[in-house]
Parts: sequence; structure tokens; C-alpha cells
Amino acid sequence: MPRPLARRRAFTLIELLVVIAIIAILIALLLPAVQQAREAARRMSCQNNLKQIGLALHNYLDAHSGLPPSFVVDGIPGNGGEWSVHTRILPFVDQANLFNRANLSFAYSDPANASIAGQRIPIYLCPSEINDKARADGAITHYPINYGFNAGTWHVWTNSTGATGNGAFAPNTSFRMRDFTDGTSNTLAFSEVKAFTPYLRDGDGAGATPPLASDISGLGGTFKENSGHTEGVDGRVHQTGVTTTLGPNTFVPHIAGGITYDIDFTSCREEKSCSGPTYAAVTSRSFHVGIVNSLLMDGSVRSIGENINRGTWQNLGARNDGNVIGEF
Repeated sequence: MPRPLARRRAFTLIELLVVIAIIAILIALLLPAVQQAREAARRMSCQNNLKQIGLALHNYLDAHSGLPPSFVVDGIPGNGGEWSVHTRILPFVDQANLFNRANLSFAYSDPANASIAGQRIPIYLCPSEINDKARADGAITHYPINYGFNAGTWHVWTNSTGATGNGAFAPNTSFRMRDFTDGTSNTLAFSEVKAFTPYLRDGDGAGATPPLASDISGLGGTFKENSGHTEGVDGRVHQTGVTTTLGPNTFVPHIAGGITYDIDFTSCREEKSCSGPTYAAVTSRSFHVGIVNSLLMDGSVRSIGENINRGTWQNLGARNDGNVIGEF
């Protein structure tokens, strides 16, 4: 007589659900670790970008016996000179071909230079930036940046007198190492900024004392919803700069149309028709949790916590205030 076949036992529904639950738990445990590893890699890439910018600045210094000006005010709006530090150091970040296509005697908005502004320069963009995209501005297209030059603590420039601020870069000025009397290891060179930052401009309502974050909105001006730090060729502070008025990642509230924005501020853009000095609260911000990556003038790169003492942060923004800087 043939023996009966053994009956196969399949998974029950409960067993299947248990297996699925275990897999879901393992994924939930693993995913944060993967995300943290990816963010760590992006953060390291961001720091490397700043390191390369630091090397470019020192090579520029060796070639020209001075650092690049942040902006050149020639008294004729739109007639050249507006070019940013980022543009001027292009030959030293392996972008000599692009630099050679630019005619710095004309404005970046001139038809002869129209193809330059929209170029994406990878070294100027943090991998964590969520708005890595071009911005159309009429007939010209711009590309943003994520690293702003240090324009000082609050006062940046005065159109009427040519007085400069206390940062590492200033209009019409090529600083040398001897100008950094606080020491190059105690002075900020570049720090992270977010692309497409809303800002107030040209209100002329600022005073000589750096305000609190809650005071900025009341200083007035024309509100621009999302165009700050979107023009990598423009040397004005709200486009390619940063100030240490407020600490890293400070939220600066401004309400427009029932929406609360996190803004920057510039009282009077360099070489514009507004009459007062340029005071600016252009805050260093990043997508890295709790920190911003910053380049010091000695070429070193630091991750600086957003809880840094405000006075220490402002001392880092000044090249010659004579203050002693503690740990940061």
C-alpha cells in the first residue's frame, strides 16, 4: 500500500504578520542610522567646500597682494564692479575657463555676461541645501550660493563717505593679512547661508546699535520674499555675504500676508539710491542640526554651535576690535 504524503505546514496569518512587524522594526531602527551617516557625509563635503574656498583666498592673496573686495562702488550704478568675491576667486577654484568668459568691466547683468550668472558652481553649494536650483530674474538667470563672506558685525558700508565695516571683506577694499590685528585664527572669513532667503531692504531705518532678532522687522524696508543669496555673482552683502549681528541659525521673524518668515535685513544696498549707510543683519544659517560650518581667515574650518555666545560670535566677525575670543 502506498504511504500517504506528509502534509506541508504553511505560515499562518499571525506568523506572517509577526515577520512583517519584525522587518518594520528593523527598518525603523536602521533608517535613522542611515540618515545620520548620509548627513555626516554631507557635512564633511560642506566643510571641504569651505576648505577649498580658504585655499583659493590665500592663493588670490599671493597673486594679487590683497584679498578681493566684496564689491566695487564706481558711482555709476550698473557699470561693472558689482562682481562678488566668489566670482573673483574663480580661477583658484578650478573655474578659470568660466572666469575668462566674464568681462568684469561690465555689470554681470550686461548681455556680454548674461551666461555667467546662471552657472552652477558646485563648490559654492552645500549638499544639504534643499533649494539647489536656478532663479530666473527677467532676462537673466542666477544661481545661488551657500557660503557668505564675512562683512562684519553690523555696519558694512557708507555710500556717501566710503567708510567700511569691520569684517574680513568690504567694498572698494583689498585687505591684507596685516589688517587682521585680532589674528587670522580669530576672524571669520566665510560662513554658511541658506539660498532663497527672504529679506527686507532699503528702508534706511537702521541705527548704529545691532538690534535683537525681534527688532529687525520693525526697521522697515521693501520685503523680498525669496531672493536673498540667490545671485552668486552679486557682491552685495544680502546676496553673497553674512554678518555676525545675530548668532548662527537665529530665527528672525517677519510677518507678511499672514505668513511668518525667517528673514535677513539690509538698510541700504551698496551703490543704490538710498541715502544712508548699509547696516545689515544677514544671518549665518544651515541645514545641519545645531551648527553652521565656518571658515576662519587662517584657512581652518570649524563647526560652530548655534548656542555660541553672541558677543563671541560678533568678535569673530570683527577683524580689528581688539577683544579676546574665548572657546567657540
